[in-house]
Amino acid sequence: MGVELTTTRLEDAAKWAKQSTLERASNWGRKFSLFTYPFVTACCGMEFMSVAAPKYDIARFGAEFPRFTPRQADLLMIVGTINVKQSPVLKRVYDQMTEPKWVMAFGVCASSGGFYDNYATLQGADRVIPVDVYVPGCPPRPEQVLDGLKILQDKIQTQFHRAATLERAPDVQLETKKRSFLGKLLGK
Repeated sequence: MGVELTTTRLEDAAKWAKQSTLERASNWGRKFSLFTYPFVTACCGMEFMSVAAPKYDIARFGAEFPRFTPRQADLLMIVGTINVKQSPVLKRVYDQMTEPKWVMAFGVCASSGGFYDNYATLQGADRVIPVDVYVPGCPPRPEQVLDGLKILQDKIQTQFHRAATLERAPDVQLETKKRSFLGKLLGK
């Protein structure tokens, strides 16, 4: 008497399609269906509008529909200067986004604080949340934004996503106690 071997449909499907093939197909779909959440705070907003206009047409790259709720977005575009008081709001927006999610820092102020080297301006969005692509410029040209989007799409195409991944941003300790001007200057 021989041993009878039965397989389920799931096992047959696993034999037929490898994980890498399914992952490539789902990444292709993610790559061309980005739902952006624009976090626009400053003058780079005009360049963001021109990227969505017919001349540059961000819709060619599958990122045409801005979502104004983070629960429906997977690409957070930080456009402009971020104040220290806005950083908890930015963190909350990032935490409410669905997985997998990506972040693009749009312009020099969002990337590194720009020429605002003071106590009220956050010196880069990466101090609060992880950033995937930085687009330089003050303000960046629409062509640069489209190049940054292509770089992000290439990154999305080669990523491996697990069903239970969770990306954590570095914890930021914001100053809450008051310091005098001399104390700030001396770092005490």
